[in-house]
Parts: sequence; C-alpha cells; structure tokens
Amino acid sequence: MSNAEVVDGPSPVAGRRRRRVVLTVLAVVLVAAAVLIVRPIVRPALPPLPAKADAIIQLGGPGNRRMTALELGRAGRAPVVAISVSEAELAVAGWCDDGNFRGQPVICFHSEPFTTRGEARSIAQLARQHGWHSVILVTSTDQAARAVLRVGRCYDGSIYVATAHLPWYHWPVQVVYQAAAFVKAYTFQRSC
Repeated sequence: MSNAEVVDGPSPVAGRRRRRVVLTVLAVVLVAAAVLIVRPIVRPALPPLPAKADAIIQLGGPGNRRMTALELGRAGRAPVVAISVSEAELAVAGWCDDGNFRGQPVICFHSEPFTTRGEARSIAQLARQHGWHSVILVTSTDQAARAVLRVGRCYDGSIYVATAHLPWYHWPVQVVYQAAAFVKAYTFQRSC
C-alpha cells in the first residue's frame, strides 16, 4: 500500500475546463440576448410614412417629439395631432384647452397609467371616438419598436412611426430602460 492519497472527484484541471466552458456559453448567450434586444432599440425596422394618415400621435418621453409631431401636422400628413401630456402639463398647457396650437388642430390626452401601455389604450379609445384607421406615432428611435408592439395590441388600424431626435446623453439610460421595458412587454404584460 502506498502513502499516496487517493483523490475522489474531478481533477482541478477538469474543474477549470468545465468552469471555462460554462462561462463561455453564458457569455455567448448574454451577447446574443443583448443583440436581440438592442437591435430594435437602436435601429428598428420601420415602414416609410404614408403621405396621409388619420392622426399624428405624439407619445410622451424624451427627445424633440412635440416639434416633430407639429411639423408633420403642418406638412399635411394628418388633419389632427394628438399629444400625450403628463397630468402637470395638462393643467398648465393652455393651448390644449382650445384644441389649437398655432393653427394646428390638436387633441391633448393624459393616460392612466402614464406609460406606453396606458398611451396605447388611450390611442385605441381616441381612434374609436374619431374613426381613425391609420396613425403616425411620434416617438424617439429607442421606443419606436416597443411603441408599435404596445399600440398594435390595442389598436387594429395601420401604425406608422416618425422618430424624433434623441440627444446622445439620453441614449445610455434609454437603452437600458427600453431593454427592460421590452422584456416586460414580452413576458409579464402581453395584452393591451
């Protein structure tokens, strides 16, 4: 009988290899998931805008959305611009009261909850009230694909998207926020 110890189980070399393989597979899965989630946030596939729609709808959020929506309205892309406003904004936006902003017919609406999902529900309700069959959503690039997903769950008409400029300093936070919001929209909140 020898004095050498008998070691049961895998060798330290085999354990390091297995750990390296697991970490490599995990890294590949995480990179693939990031690419699948980030792609529609950074470069969403959007159809071209129609010459005319029934309404232009500005969603709430960062970026120069209101100016983009009103420019589309002045260009004759739709007879009315609907603007999603916060509760505080609704209270002080006097131009919402008369339904006109610098000659452009506007409808201001506040959604409860004040989220993309809440806005989608409000858009469906406005579309039923006004007979809209096609809308142009105005949002920023990062929210465009998710906005189409959310609104499409509540509204049966044609949905187009015009994107407003989002300043570079908003992008890091928005990519993380939108990625989490996409996961929520595809897992926990799958209905209108």
